[in-house]
Amino acid sequence: MSLDTQTFCEPAGLVAGRLRLRDTPIGWAGRDFRACFARSFVEPVYEELTQGYVRSLRLDELLFEASQVFPGLVPDASSHAADPAGAELDQAIFLHGVLRSPRAGRHLLRSLQAPSPRALMLQHEFENNGRVELASVTLERRDGVGYLTFSAGDRLNAEDEQQVVDFETAVDLVLLDDQIRVGVLRGGVMTHPRYQGRRVFSAGINLKALNAGRITLAGFLLRRELGPLRKLMAGLQLGGVTREKPWIAAVDGFAIGGGMQILLTVDHVIAESGAYASLPAAKEGIVPGVAALRLPKVGGPRLARQVILAGRRIEATEPTAAVIFDEVVEPSAMDEAIARAVSRLAAPAVVANRRMLGLAIEPEDEFRLFMAEFAYEQAQRIHAPDVLAKVGRFAGKGSKEGPGDGDG
Repeated sequence: MSLDTQTFCEPAGLVAGRLRLRDTPIGWAGRDFRACFARSFVEPVYEELTQGYVRSLRLDELLFEASQVFPGLVPDASSHAADPAGAELDQAIFLHGVLRSPRAGRHLLRSLQAPSPRALMLQHEFENNGRVELASVTLERRDGVGYLTFSAGDRLNAEDEQQVVDFETAVDLVLLDDQIRVGVLRGGVMTHPRYQGRRVFSAGINLKALNAGRITLAGFLLRRELGPLRKLMAGLQLGGVTREKPWIAAVDGFAIGGGMQILLTVDHVIAESGAYASLPAAKEGIVPGVAALRLPKVGGPRLARQVILAGRRIEATEPTAAVIFDEVVEPSAMDEAIARAVSRLAAPAVVANRRMLGLAIEPEDEFRLFMAEFAYEQAQRIHAPDVLAKVGRFAGKGSKEGPGDGDG
């Protein structure tokens, strides 16, 4: 860090900060400068952006407001287009500071647990019709159950930014609907030639989209963790009230990468006997979401290292699989197993007990601090040369686990 930056890091006020940030040179010195500013002034900055913690801003809104009110603190759209890698690292530095702050970080988490605007727009339609079809997700209410089906059949339910928007919308609609008692997540029937006519849960991150630069830090990597996955774990915040429901995941085929991460957030997982789960993120060179926080709790640190660092695949029929899959059944018995699980989890006391378990298993501050570090680490990895090279190869020719559309 330069002497000039060190001098600035002494509390000097927001006005001076705004003036200096506007003229900060691009590069590591400038990045040190931004990091120092974020550490020193994050709470008054966040307070100003949220008008005294009154406004609830989503990630894209927060980053936009910060770029306008404090020019140079985070990149604007033109800076992002010119240098995506540098821009996303600067975004991560700012969000790291926000999430590390107990007051600002907690406010941001709860803001992101609010229903998405899209879900609120579709709420009346879904409550009346009991069905909504989105680009990559179909949601249907039947007999008090919300069946959320991943329906990107041409790409094995590989995840991209559209998918995470659809996923969050559907999760919100389930949690908002008073007629739904339990949510069920399942992959639909595939049209992809390698798995045509078969159900698949998820092939993980869409490597073709990642290779093309269409997977962003805020729009996918952070939104997915802070939006739908957090809401599966901790529920929806609406008018100061938490709305939670139990969730079941039914795994046909495989749950790779982000698919396996989903399994770590739900209350009951059923797998057909030929299914498997894996986290091949280290193979691509990225960080597998919040799996590094959640997997050691269910499987222990040794298994977590084997799965995350060495790419170990967990087959549904192996003894170790019990830490991921609660039930393993023959494919023909999946529907019956889902119905049994729904019946058990619809009991009146389930929601209260899952809430208490959630407080013990994943306290808000533990998650908040993990996400602060995740934002920074993932921002560095996602644009690293080794990642770009590996992703380019996987996206071009596929891998033995999947067709190259997902597998992340």
